[in-house]
Amino acid sequence: MNRFFLIRHGTTELTGIEIYGRTGKVPLSDLGSAQASQLARRLAAQSIIAVYSSPQERSLATARPLADHLGQQIRIAAELDEVDFGAWTGCKFADLHDDARWRAFNTIRSCTRIPNGELILEVQARAVRFIEALNDEHQEGSVALVSHGDVIRAALSYYLGLPLDMMLRFHIDPGSISTLDLGDAAPAIRCINDTELVWP
Repeated sequence: MNRFFLIRHGTTELTGIEIYGRTGKVPLSDLGSAQASQLARRLAAQSIIAVYSSPQERSLATARPLADHLGQQIRIAAELDEVDFGAWTGCKFADLHDDARWRAFNTIRSCTRIPNGELILEVQARAVRFIEALNDEHQEGSVALVSHGDVIRAALSYYLGLPLDMMLRFHIDPGSISTLDLGDAAPAIRCINDTELVWP
């Protein structure tokens, strides 16, 4: 049995304000850095054999304290990258309120393509394919995956058997841990959105 810790990167100054997508350097805020440090302390005793991260700076900065604590290198995985938000990259959430495509995306997420971006079905496919490959590669261990809110929600929806249109009914907060066990039996979600961390 393998255990996967699905970790959302820590808080940034733009969290909840702007869709920063794959814009490159978006550093953690002071709170986000504190969350990353506490994540490392909380997971130190979990016998984690590998730490994978999205290539985005905010994810790498979240993964770094954990990898350093474990004496491991971060393995960068494009499959864990943020959703490609296409034309919405850099937009403030408030400015999208009257956009019909944005409303559709948040109502029928399974089949509404982001303008010039990804379908959430594509996001789910790449994330689950990666987790399944890791499950085959790593035997009887725990693996940390540092990624992004919608990527984690899409993966958890798959293992919960939930339609993607329901994925907004549970939160994946910055700095949270969701735990997935994969083995010979059915997948088991041990927890979702554990935020027993530094929080305002």
